[in-house]
Amino acid sequence: MPYQLDQFIADCRSILARDPGPKGREEVRTKLETLLGNPDFVREHCEEAPRGLHVLYEDSDLGFQVLAHINDKARVSPPHDHGASWAIYGQATHYTDMTEWEREDNGGDPKHAKLKPVKKYRLTPGHAGIYQDGKIHSIDYPDHSRFVRVTGTNLDRINRVRFDLKTGEVHQMTPQQAT
Repeated sequence: MPYQLDQFIADCRSILARDPGPKGREEVRTKLETLLGNPDFVREHCEEAPRGLHVLYEDSDLGFQVLAHINDKARVSPPHDHGASWAIYGQATHYTDMTEWEREDNGGDPKHAKLKPVKKYRLTPGHAGIYQDGKIHSIDYPDHSRFVRVTGTNLDRINRVRFDLKTGEVHQMTPQQAT
């Protein structure tokens, strides 16, 4: 029987209760790849779902969320972080180009930053990438790209920032407004 969303959630709860740190998150990442290997899950929650950002699950005890990003239009995000949270991106359809960034200025100025790209890769269907707490990254995906994201908490409840590469300005991010 294929790996189902409820099994994934149960595994996430068990893993993160035992080890909420980087090793546990890596286990969640591999479980997400297993879930994305289930064509029924991908069809129901990613291909046939209405456009938008959908919370598939939010854990009331551990705080993690499972979200489906159903995108019609291509988008390139500015570099941003997830504040004190981590995020795992799992590709369901098409692809997402991921770029990881580091601050060249050692983070001394909270209102301005100079960034440099340090790693670039493409997530293809069935693959997942992880960003630990505070890691700066950007995403670039084509029309009709779909992905599932697992976050350590509801990102609407924490401070996060985005970076303007042209001006160097650092801005607070607005809530993700999941539906």
